[in-house]
Amino acid sequence: MKNEDIFSRYSRQIFIEEIGLEGQRKIMNAKVLVIGAGGLGSPVIQYLTAAGVGILGVIDFDEVELHNLNRQTIHNENSIGISKVKSAKEFVKNLNQRVKFISIEEKIDESNAEDIISQFDMVVDGSDNFKTRYLVNDICVKLNKPLVYGSILGFSGQVAIFNYNGSKNLRDIFPEPPFDEDIPDCDSLGVLGALPGIVGSMMANLTLKLITDLPLQLNQITLIDTLEWRFQTIDF
Repeated sequence: MKNEDIFSRYSRQIFIEEIGLEGQRKIMNAKVLVIGAGGLGSPVIQYLTAAGVGILGVIDFDEVELHNLNRQTIHNENSIGISKVKSAKEFVKNLNQRVKFISIEEKIDESNAEDIISQFDMVVDGSDNFKTRYLVNDICVKLNKPLVYGSILGFSGQVAIFNYNGSKNLRDIFPEPPFDEDIPDCDSLGVLGALPGIVGSMMANLTLKLITDLPLQLNQITLIDTLEWRFQTIDF
């Protein structure tokens, strides 16, 4: 792509005074890892790709199923039965061929998390279980990698930035994960399809602010209640 085409594609970002050409270069040089290509990962992948992130890694071990399609919007009916990572790669290719997509078709666990995360500048965690969230958090702390965190259930969500410029991490607000029997999940309680679009878009926005060194509110978690339409920020 010619330089003038690059400018035209990202012009509406470049025109923002706080972004400019320098900020766009930072976006195009960034290496971001997205954990999960599901409900939260879908809008994150979509908007980071649209923004022109240079290297986008996605790790997921699941295949696309019919029930995913109410909320996992980078996938479609033709994706059913194939891996979410392959489906995500095709989505990214069709949207922005300048983005280098790194496919990681495996489950992130204690054996590979450090090696995978060490290859990226920052991590966006769209996982759907506490074991993965705490593992990713702890490895990011160990490697000093910023972490954009989000979670969803029903009509509610949470968003935060952890471990950035000396800020606190997940264990500072929730020291230990809950017991298995106390854990609610979307499989049993459901999630309204638009909710991960809202929360995931907020996560993508925070990621782009991280990349471009824009001001961030640290040591805070934002609670989102879309049923009552309330947004609350809590310091920790």
